[in-house]
Amino acid sequence: MINSSVKSDFILVGFSDQPQLERTLFIVVLISYLLTLVGNTIIILISLIDPKLKTPMYFFLTHLSFVDICFTTSIVPQLLWNLKGPAKTITAAGCAVQLYVSLTLGSTECILLAVMAFDRYAAVCKPLHYVAVMNPQLCRALAGISWLSGLGNALIQGTVTLWLPRCGHLWLHHFFCEVPSMIKLACVDIHANEVQLFVASLVLLLLPLALILMSYGHIAKAVIRIKSSQAWRRALGTCGSHLMVVSLFYGSITAIYIQPNSSYAHTHGKFISLFYTVMTPTLNPLIYTLRNKEVKGALGRLFNRDSGVCKRSRARGESVFMTRGS
Repeated sequence: MINSSVKSDFILVGFSDQPQLERTLFIVVLISYLLTLVGNTIIILISLIDPKLKTPMYFFLTHLSFVDICFTTSIVPQLLWNLKGPAKTITAAGCAVQLYVSLTLGSTECILLAVMAFDRYAAVCKPLHYVAVMNPQLCRALAGISWLSGLGNALIQGTVTLWLPRCGHLWLHHFFCEVPSMIKLACVDIHANEVQLFVASLVLLLLPLALILMSYGHIAKAVIRIKSSQAWRRALGTCGSHLMVVSLFYGSITAIYIQPNSSYAHTHGKFISLFYTVMTPTLNPLIYTLRNKEVKGALGRLFNRDSGVCKRSRARGESVFMTRGS
């Protein structure tokens, strides 16, 4: 690795200090990546095809699935390459692209989860005005704000990070190019960068999380007023999947970005990052599919329609064959 053909390449140390673990991780990450691609693609397709899923919730879920596909694709192929082969390098240009893309998509997901919580609040607390409140223009605007916020944060954080002088320090103790690990390569005082990272984390992590908690606080109060077990089941079905996704994503990513210099983040940082970059995008479609009757119903209708088309085609072919034979 030291005798790299391109001296400006970054060396992703990753899990190279645990070669036995690398083999296991390669299989786990590969299976998770394939499940992520298949699961999120299915959600996007059924949300676009099935007329019963033409609602704001599935509009935002389509965006979330697309973010997850792109987010993992910006990280996992390079990770698999490094886990499988002896070369642990990534070019400077590749590192910059990975940094910008992953930061854009990760930041977008933070805002998007808050937007989805607002949608659930409107569905449960304002059911009579839900269609008027969550109109198509507002949905498109909220989705656009999510994407623009992620892009703006990536342009600021990524550019500042890449401009830091590194004095030849190219050993990145991580498995992909991420801001908290990259600023540690700098050979200058990075206190201002750490403050900037903390402020950005407050805005893009804790503020959306606070809005999510407020939304679900109002939802809980609204459901408590309705003393009906059916209302409880409906609210749980409406919000349970989203709450699980929020818990998985925010529970892991805040440990890295809120306290990047903590001993816990330093010791377990790579494994925490592995969870929110690989495992969470894999679990999201499973959570929404297994816990959501509408998605399961849409899948059933899709497969039944496909089987019906096959049967009709087969019957048509048999009738043509019989006609010709007679």
